[in-house]
Amino acid sequence: MNAKQIFPAILIGLDIGAAIVCLCCRDIKNAIYWFAAATLTATVTF
Repeated sequence: MNAKQIFPAILIGLDIGAAIVCLCCRDIKNAIYWFAAATLTATVTF
């Protein structure tokens, strides 16, 4: 991982964390949104 990929990796982690919090609160729609955001960021970055 080079320096250009550090910020997107942190963002992916935060997106997944937000999705987990949404799942704990039983907010499925927002959880899907955050998982999709993490997937999109990972696809574009890596």
